[in-house]
Amino acid sequence: MIKRLTVLVLALGLSGCGFRPLYGRYGADPHAAAIFASIYIPPIASDEAGYNLRNTLIDLLGSQASSAGARYRLAITLAQSRQGIAIEPNATITRYNYQLQARYTLYDMTRDKVVTSGSEEALSAYNVPPSSATSLYSTLMARRDAQRRAAEDVAQRIRMDLAVYFAAPRSRS
Repeated sequence: MIKRLTVLVLALGLSGCGFRPLYGRYGADPHAAAIFASIYIPPIASDEAGYNLRNTLIDLLGSQASSAGARYRLAITLAQSRQGIAIEPNATITRYNYQLQARYTLYDMTRDKVVTSGSEEALSAYNVPPSSATSLYSTLMARRDAQRRAAEDVAQRIRMDLAVYFAAPRSRS
């Protein structure tokens, strides 16, 4: 009984403070889908990580792959690194950490000015199998999977940053 009363009081307290779920049915801005759809993401100069990041962002934001009709342009630069973290006694690396860092800038193309910018990063790991005829292919596939997972994570984080930015009252002007 006390737990239910506590939950009820907390829920009433949150409703009175203006709390609105960012992704709720009546989220912070009911026009968020239209705003996201008006963001153009140009190709990212990189290898597969840039390709994966761009495609994931296009899917998450519901934006188009061309700049026709877009109000915003989201420019992204990537930095990648990998570091051996599991080393066998014979100095063979058996596990790597892959790090992807994205710096982004959102431009308002109608006013030709920077709207917001930031950076996000993700860490993903992959194993390197012992030497064999298939280990080169296995390592390549593991590395690509780590890049894909990191790109998806960074895309989610950038989407959240943009959602928070557009939900703020100052961005509605």
